[in-house]
Amino acid sequence: MTTTDRRPEVGVPPEPAPQASGADRTVVDGPPRVAARRWLVPARARIMGWMLLLMAVVSLTVTVVTRNLLMQRVDVEVSAALQQEIQELEEVARGGVDRATQQPFQDVYELLYNHLQRQFPDDDEVLVGWDGTPETGSPLRQTRAEPFPLADRLDVLRSVLVSPVNSGSIETDAGEMRWVKVPIIHPTNPDDVGAFVVGYFIDRDRAEVNQTMQTLILVSLLGLLFAGIAAWVIAGQILAPVRLVRRAAAEITEHDLTQRIPIHGKDDIAALSEQFNAMLDRLEQAFAAQRQFVDDASHELRTPITIVRGHLELMGDDPADRAAVVRLCTDELDRMNRIVADLLLLAKSERPDFVRTAPVEITELTSDIYAKVRAIGERDWRLEAIGEGVAHVDQQRVTQAMVQLAQNAVQHTRDGDEVLIGSSMMEGRIAFWVTDHGPGVPYADQGKIFDRFSRGSTGGAPGHRTGAGLGLAIVSAIAEAHGGVVRLVSTPGEGASFGIDLPAYRGGPR
Repeated sequence: MTTTDRRPEVGVPPEPAPQASGADRTVVDGPPRVAARRWLVPARARIMGWMLLLMAVVSLTVTVVTRNLLMQRVDVEVSAALQQEIQELEEVARGGVDRATQQPFQDVYELLYNHLQRQFPDDDEVLVGWDGTPETGSPLRQTRAEPFPLADRLDVLRSVLVSPVNSGSIETDAGEMRWVKVPIIHPTNPDDVGAFVVGYFIDRDRAEVNQTMQTLILVSLLGLLFAGIAAWVIAGQILAPVRLVRRAAAEITEHDLTQRIPIHGKDDIAALSEQFNAMLDRLEQAFAAQRQFVDDASHELRTPITIVRGHLELMGDDPADRAAVVRLCTDELDRMNRIVADLLLLAKSERPDFVRTAPVEITELTSDIYAKVRAIGERDWRLEAIGEGVAHVDQQRVTQAMVQLAQNAVQHTRDGDEVLIGSSMMEGRIAFWVTDHGPGVPYADQGKIFDRFSRGSTGGAPGHRTGAGLGLAIVSAIAEAHGGVVRLVSTPGEGASFGIDLPAYRGGPR
């Protein structure tokens, strides 16, 4: 039987559409890409699609494997049935005795007739004896209904008899017939010959297998339908927190970073929500730092700008007056430059590369700091303690912080007052400090003097109001960038001790 494959060819690209001429061709950049993204398949549908595809592949594989196994089983059973019929005939021929009369068979005809009358083949089997040669002999049939009248179809029967092999397959009006034959020769008369033919029509068994496969395919399709519904529901439940994340992200603006995602459980979605909330915390801090920088800069720069503008507007023609105005404007511009530099330094402190740690000898670092701070003011500088060991810190940033603390001590003390510098290292931590005997820090100010533009009360210190209130904020930023903290020990009226406490090995090998 010949079949024609009408399936479309796979892998053949479609013919390209005719291109427009140069005058008609239009180049489009961004908008079409954005519009195309709106038609992307949602994640929920993709999850359901992949699950259905996986189940369809599994079902198809199971169906194909099951069909092949069942077809092989049919072939094995058919072969076994044919061999059984042949073995029964061979046993009768080998005995050579009629079991009813216990007399030897007189000829091949009697053997075949006797054997055919005692056989009860299956509904799909047909048994035929042949007495004589294929050209001149005649068939012997059973007196029962047969699936195919093989004894009457001499063209088919003779094609089996003349075949050089003893088994094979042939197409008939009733379908494919598997057959085996046994040539028979009388033991005492070589001219007395015949054959025994057994045929089995296999189409009905194959039809049963195909019917079973149809049932299996129908059940698989129903299973895929229910699996698709279940996959849609389950995917919706799994992606519900993700949709919550998306909605929260859509509601977040530069002016509202307070949205947070509730965390339930300890699975991957909970971890995603936790990381998203942590990202929002960082964004909120970044935006807050940005707004604070802008507010602080505008607030602090407004005063020197106003002073400079006012004096320039009132400046007369007197040379002495002009010189005084120029000197005042220069001082205000210098102060403005210091404020900008400090604000930029604080803004940079939010970056991960603000500090670059390296192995530093604490003894040498403390000596260098002591040598530098002595030039800040006429004070009785004393080196109280020196730590010993190697720490991984940013030498320049630590020096900057200590110089700032020393400058703060100078502003709160008078000429000749004692100021102590010290360092220590123990149990994996390193500490630097500056101690003075000035007015100290009031208890009400100790919690806020490290904030930006916070100067606290004067306490009678003559130079306390000369800065912009950014020095201690810079010290705090340097300590935090190292993973450390700032320390303050002060009793009002008895002086103060400012310091930084840093991990000795953060950022490098121990």
